[in-house]
Amino acid sequence: MSWLRKAAEIPAGSWTKWVVVGFWVAVLLIAYPLAGKLKGAEKNDTKAWLPVHAESTRVLDVQAHFQPPNVYTAIVVYQRASGLTAADLAKAAADARRFAHLPGVSHGQVAGPVPSRDGKAIETIFPVNLGTLGWGGTAATTDAITAITRSHANGMASYVTGPLGGAADGNKTFGGIDTTLLYATVAVVVVILLFTYRSPVLWLLPVTSAVVALISAEAVIYLLTKYAGLTVNAMSVGILYVLVFGASTDYALLIVARYREELRRHDRRHPAMAEALRRAGPAIIASGSTVIVALLTLSMAEVNSTKSLGPVLAVGVAVGMFSMLTLLPALLVTFPRGIFWPYRPGFGSAEPTYRGPWARIGWLIAPRPRRVWVSGALVLGVLALGLTGMKASGLTNAQSFRGHPESVVGAAVLARHFPAGAGQPVIVIGNRDAAIALRSAFAATPGIASVTLPVTRAGYAYLEGTLTAPPDSQVAYATVDRVRSAVHAIPRAHAQVGGGTAINLDVERADAHDRNLVIPFILAVVFVILALLLRALVAPLILVATVVLSFAAALGVSAFFFSHVFGFGGADAAFPLYAFVFLVALGIDYNIFLMTRVREEAVKRDARHGALTALAATGGVITSAGFVLAATFAVLATLPSTTLTEIGFTVAFGILLDTLFVRSVLVTALNLDLGHRMWWPAKLTHKPDPALPELSSERAASLAAR
Repeated sequence: MSWLRKAAEIPAGSWTKWVVVGFWVAVLLIAYPLAGKLKGAEKNDTKAWLPVHAESTRVLDVQAHFQPPNVYTAIVVYQRASGLTAADLAKAAADARRFAHLPGVSHGQVAGPVPSRDGKAIETIFPVNLGTLGWGGTAATTDAITAITRSHANGMASYVTGPLGGAADGNKTFGGIDTTLLYATVAVVVVILLFTYRSPVLWLLPVTSAVVALISAEAVIYLLTKYAGLTVNAMSVGILYVLVFGASTDYALLIVARYREELRRHDRRHPAMAEALRRAGPAIIASGSTVIVALLTLSMAEVNSTKSLGPVLAVGVAVGMFSMLTLLPALLVTFPRGIFWPYRPGFGSAEPTYRGPWARIGWLIAPRPRRVWVSGALVLGVLALGLTGMKASGLTNAQSFRGHPESVVGAAVLARHFPAGAGQPVIVIGNRDAAIALRSAFAATPGIASVTLPVTRAGYAYLEGTLTAPPDSQVAYATVDRVRSAVHAIPRAHAQVGGGTAINLDVERADAHDRNLVIPFILAVVFVILALLLRALVAPLILVATVVLSFAAALGVSAFFFSHVFGFGGADAAFPLYAFVFLVALGIDYNIFLMTRVREEAVKRDARHGALTALAATGGVITSAGFVLAATFAVLATLPSTTLTEIGFTVAFGILLDTLFVRSVLVTALNLDLGHRMWWPAKLTHKPDPALPELSSERAASLAAR
């Protein structure tokens, strides 16, 4: 295509490369101050994470008539295992008076201290209005409460739990996500690039291009949050760092590998880079576009945090791809071939990959490809059986953290000495005229221990009920369903049920809806893009099937490790969707890298030789790219969040499985077995292949000639 040829010459040109570098310098100067504002644009309040149309979300809107939106209930629990003393009770009472003077706490709102029936614990409950600080102010507030409770405690233990304590621990978990993930990701990428290139200098160029891409992407996302209503939260920003570095480095590896290959065929580096971009560019654009479209499908989700994640990450991938197709080539041709030192690719030298380990693996598969792919598919099927043990029905607050943060320990203490649902009520809001009927139906519901008197305001009645079960348990979720059935049945009450338990229940159900909607859509998108790129129908169908099988195997192995190795209590309801999006959208890159090269080589010779040559040429770069992407996602496991650890483990394992086996061995075996039939109905279908015994004879003759 003439436009591609002309476009490739811009970053590869002897003087136009300076225009490209100058463009990116200007972008960086503009983007850097904007990128620094992204953290302040995050929305981490409750509503920003919830399903848009869920009943509990609507309750939050009406609840604003009764209390400000950023109110978090603090539950302070004291414990002395040997039994409370008079001094302990006096200490708790004095603390309660001090709590009333904390910012955001009204004097008449502190309930307690209330001693437990067994005389070993004390409970104090009060709401804290964090105002504009919202979720971001929870950690500082709990620190202030802890400072009060632990002064002059004389051995009495104290914990801050409830919604405020849980939010604070979540804040502390994600509070360092930016710097932790960024530094860890950069370190991982640098180490792998040093090992891959075995050059003390070359790695600087991909890393520099990725850093520029990340800063530019942050600036674009900030502008979208300010002027286009895009929602950004701490989790999406953290994953953005991982994805931009991982995907950008993948594209860099493909460009550098093809550039090094072309340097052996060209005596000048500028034409070599132009040819490398013409050859590798379509595959990178196709793979990047596939990832972008797949991520944008998340915009169809009901859960706000999932809905906003897609566009944020799509922007990151788009900017990363553009940087690697423009800035990186311009930087590479700025330096002489010595940038590859000590493995400088000389003009006319032999391409080592054609005789490397992946070339040998291809020839080992060639005699019996059907046996290889059938055996491989059976192995993946066995691994996928672990899916029967997958429990993705949500995590309790305790299960959400790796380790034992204060809110989790405090909740356990609270559950031992007080009613399970204290401080985390179910909320019912309805028509003021139906207040008495609402309270009667609410109080009569099994699983509700007590109900407050209705408060009426702005035409609404507001009631709170205490659960008999822990608020994040399946038993509590069943109680919420019973409450909804009871109050919805009251004529003209227009009742709605919310509160923390109802929110968790609605999120879990919305996650299931999103999973069932988005996953089939992504598969359809991937199939269409592969069909357009490869100009065939059989190959895309087979590749999509391998993607699904690989995903199922990765999920099956992960389920086994979660239950029997890591001891996790289950998985978040959104986990299968996130794992699918990252594994399929990113894993399709390797399909595209491999199959576009197979097609290129098949046009020159035939489909079976094309499969062998493509594996030899791309096996190393695909493996390196897989290690980079797997390692960057594994960085998520450095955070004490169960969900992020599970995503990191599954994506890392799945990517390695994809690159080391599925893409390189299974797909190659299918290519060798089907030959030209893989490309139906393209013209390649009519191009004859050598018989498999002929390939074996050719290999034997080649080895004998050496």
